[in-house]
Amino acid sequence: MSEQRTRPTVYAIWLIIASVVGWFAAFQLTVEKFVLLENPQAELSCNISAFIQCGKNLSSWQGEVFGFPNPILGLTGWMAPLVVGVAILAGARFPRWFWALFGAGITFAFGFVCWLIGQSIYDLVVLCPWCMLTWAVTIPTFFATMVHLTRNGTFTRNEKVQERANRLMVWVPLATIVTYVIIIVMAQSYGIDVVGEVTRLIF
Repeated sequence: MSEQRTRPTVYAIWLIIASVVGWFAAFQLTVEKFVLLENPQAELSCNISAFIQCGKNLSSWQGEVFGFPNPILGLTGWMAPLVVGVAILAGARFPRWFWALFGAGITFAFGFVCWLIGQSIYDLVVLCPWCMLTWAVTIPTFFATMVHLTRNGTFTRNEKVQERANRLMVWVPLATIVTYVIIIVMAQSYGIDVVGEVTRLIF
């Protein structure tokens, strides 16, 4: 078994980067939620336009599906991949059951994000900047984790399948970009000019 498969350094580094970015986005959303709780009419810093804002999301029922603000899930949930990433770099080895549980957690996060994307585009008709940052790191983390769990033997003991999954990891960035494009097309088709809004923000 190759060193890359026994100690996936690149994957571990990505988990750390994604966790920091995801946690930061969740923190910013939490701060904005506090502002709204103090003053429901407050103009949030993340409210860029009618279509790019986080106020509508935070004030909706979709923003607190489990009875508390969704960002709290991010503040706590992103700690798991952060710890796993650091542990891998430190040389830790995890049993198969641990990876299965970790994969289940990442899958839940991905499914929840997909649901939120649909709700944002088709129900709320807005895109939240900090939410999109969370989506941006959750999607590749899911793809990379599923490939990793295949190559490290969590999903299968077949060495040929593991080896193919190991080679498949290089395609994760492309799969991620394709997913981003699909989301943009979905938003554009529903009247949210993502490209135009982002261009206006930058320039």
